[in-house]
Amino acid sequence: MATTSTRLTKQARREQLLDTAVTIVRPQGTDGLTLVTLAEAAGVSRPIVYDHFGTRPGLLLALYRRLDERHRAAIAQALQETAPTAEEIARVISTAYFACATDMPELGAISAALKGNPEMEAVQREMLDQYTELMVAALLPHSGLAPEGMRLRCVGVLGAAEAMATELNQGRVSADDAVTALTDLIMGGLTARTGR
Repeated sequence: MATTSTRLTKQARREQLLDTAVTIVRPQGTDGLTLVTLAEAAGVSRPIVYDHFGTRPGLLLALYRRLDERHRAAIAQALQETAPTAEEIARVISTAYFACATDMPELGAISAALKGNPEMEAVQREMLDQYTELMVAALLPHSGLAPEGMRLRCVGVLGAAEAMATELNQGRVSADDAVTALTDLIMGGLTARTGR
């Protein structure tokens, strides 16, 4: 008797492989993730994994993009659901940023594994630009700044947020204190200086 198996679409297979990759990276770190270990864990042949990602850096980059896209989508959703006040928007951005830092430690591990990779540097730049645009769009209506001034302040806030996330992940600050500090930084950056 012949059995039929349901074949996944290429996109569904890619999603399944990336889900499996996260289950490898969480307990083992990025050192445990290779194209071979992914194929074995996902129960697929090696050529399937190679077809989707090509190389280990290609796999890590795809995983990094996916995690970042999910994080940005969650922030965008939270911003749509929050009260349209500057402080609530700043708090949502801050809370979401640190939730990512604690809930998705894989992002930092992947970034470290690809340090010096030119493609990773381009991806990180692209992701920073997208996150900055999201912040500017949310905060600009509550600011007296020109768009370029707001963008530059958001870039600065994101740099500070990254440093705070390191402190948070090292247990040197609580999540509540990090959220409060970042919210205060965002709020402080919404107005233009009027004199020197």
